Amino acid sequence: MGNQANESVQKAPQNLTLSDLVFSDQANHNFSRILTDLKKSNLSITNRLHSIKEDARFVSDVAQTLARPLVANERCGSWYIPPTSKAGSAYFKSTDGHTGQWKFSTRRLNLHLLAIIGENDGCIIVDSTRRGKRMPDALSKTIPTWCCVLNRVLFPERSDKHALYTPPNVVSESEHAQMEARIPGFVDAFKALTLDMGSWSQLEKPLRPMWVTQESELFAADTIFEDYHPVICCTSSRRVTGGEMSEGGYIQGAGDDTENWALGLNPAAFWDHDEELLATPEVELPILIASLLSGQSARPPQEGPQQVSPGLFVSPLGQEAAPSFTCTISLLPKATDASTWVKSNTQMEVGLGKHKLASRNLRSALPAICEFAKSALVASQTLAHDQSSPVPSNILILCETGKDISVGVALALLCQFFDEAGNLGDLDQRPDVNKSIIKVKLSRIMTAFPGANPSRATLQSVNSFLMG
Repeated sequence: MGNQANESVQKAPQNLTLSDLVFSDQANHNFSRILTDLKKSNLSITNRLHSIKEDARFVSDVAQTLARPLVANERCGSWYIPPTSKAGSAYFKSTDGHTGQWKFSTRRLNLHLLAIIGENDGCIIVDSTRRGKRMPDALSKTIPTWCCVLNRVLFPERSDKHALYTPPNVVSESEHAQMEARIPGFVDAFKALTLDMGSWSQLEKPLRPMWVTQESELFAADTIFEDYHPVICCTSSRRVTGGEMSEGGYIQGAGDDTENWALGLNPAAFWDHDEELLATPEVELPILIASLLSGQSARPPQEGPQQVSPGLFVSPLGQEAAPSFTCTISLLPKATDASTWVKSNTQMEVGLGKHKLASRNLRSALPAICEFAKSALVASQTLAHDQSSPVPSNILILCETGKDISVGVALALLCQFFDEAGNLGDLDQRPDVNKSIIKVKLSRIMTAFPGANPSRATLQSVNSFLMG
């Protein structure tokens, strides 16, 4: 009897079928769907906003402890700094620090940071990165390259301060050596811009990058760095090596990739209404965000015209033209017939459409825009001659943001009608333009107006027009 019982127990597994041992297709589908739903719920807008607020408290503690101003590395960094605490913005791209693709951007020079650093003996640049990474490449490699290049340009005699510094727990010795080998070429490219650095930098000491994460021990606020200004690279988010489900809803780098989750919400709107947003259930957030953005868009422009070069100004649409402007060129976010563009001798409204369409349409519109600007400039010169007194030749260019299409038009006009010093040139003779000249003049515009953000499509249209 005992033997028979043992035999039945041993034979029982042999009667199982494959379907008993393996999930069916339907079971696998359901399991996959459950995992997907769980992931979506953990990556919800609510969890992202709470994670941002948690990381922002860390950033605030860093600023208080180290007693340096906070600078947001755009776009991500602004999510972690309340506007009242933000001393400025920086534009260091992580792609310029990708392995094997290290670059020093002559377009985004970030020279406006030098005044902040000099006045405060350093600054704290805030950024974040996705799950699993210790810190973003912008902080670990792009900014160290920037510091090294500027040190060699601003302090050529201080060869002892020309070394490249990178975080050893992020950048290997091999990668560090490859990056450092490119520095001389970056220095030459910077010098080729022939910028007047005396007007930008009053630094007393070279720059030295340092790195802070949520695992770091912070130095005291009264620490004195006698040999350099500290450029403190702060990674706002703590590192997550597993999935979000194991973190109780916390999301590393929650402020990144906003086009995929924020529904148009931006840092300014978040910090204006953070308590309301954090207290609102997930299902009600889309309606609330739409309402907040509607109220935000109804606000009048907060900034006046930005001078990008002597005689050239850009601004968002809605800015009233002042009598001091020779002419005003408005670039409208709707397509209109070219025959309707010229409104008067001093007013032009060019309907290009929105976004990428506007950037593409700019190529065919630039001849008419330049001809209109030229006529206005000739008229102002004639008036100055008749009055035997100087008349300002100032052109105001407006677009939806004041940072994209208008900057592209300003670049085209700068290359067409102004000399290297920014003075009005011979209007009857089009100068020779090449990529090098365009690059130099664009860098000067971006240095004068760091907030400018011309898209690649906009710049391609300008290049095609100038060299076509």
